[in-house]
Amino acid sequence: MGYQQKDVEATKHFMKKFVRYKEGAEKYSIGLTKFQELAKEAKAVYKIDGLALVNCELFEKYLETFREF
Repeated sequence: MGYQQKDVEATKHFMKKFVRYKEGAEKYSIGLTKFQELAKEAKAVYKIDGLALVNCELFEKYLETFREF
């Protein structure tokens, strides 16, 4: 029983530590504008020469604050 290449690629995509806004919006199934807003509130955005990267670990910790029990 082996893994298909597309499964491996999908896993790599979702295990990234840093993503761009578009990738993050897709990963978390959130609209692009809302993802940008939440990432900034989470202080998870790194800006490098005009490129914005979002730290998924920080973003996910921030998302957990919205959890309802």
